[in-house]
Amino acid sequence: MNVDWTAWLIGLAVAAAVWLLLCGAMILLARRLPPGLLRDIAEFLPACVTTARRLRRSPDVPRRAKIALLVAVIWVVSPIDLLPEFLPVIGPLDDVVAVVLLLRYAARSIPRAQLVAAWPAELRLLERLLDGRRRVDPDPTAR
Repeated sequence: MNVDWTAWLIGLAVAAAVWLLLCGAMILLARRLPPGLLRDIAEFLPACVTTARRLRRSPDVPRRAKIALLVAVIWVVSPIDLLPEFLPVIGPLDDVVAVVLLLRYAARSIPRAQLVAAWPAELRLLERLLDGRRRVDPDPTAR
């Protein structure tokens, strides 16, 4: 059995190129969404991952919070899911639930100003993430 590795490599390269083009198209289309629920949903997970990455580098964040943030990032990036991503609506649900729970846990021990500074999206999304009842002040020293 003789395998033509050149054909396999070309096929793999074409598949990777198509995947990258589709990811780029999705990013461009998501940026063009009007403000509202769809835009909030589209930017929620990337904002959570960016926040976790930024906070993991900070020396002011306690170790247990850094571990929770690392688990959140790994959970989102991991190809292994409790619910397969191709299932409509519920596919990404395990990622969202895990990230929300882990970020809420980590946020209890992170200074509020640092959490706000690390959040790349609108502050109202962070408010909803934390618990929806507490207000997040952009500048806690302004009181």
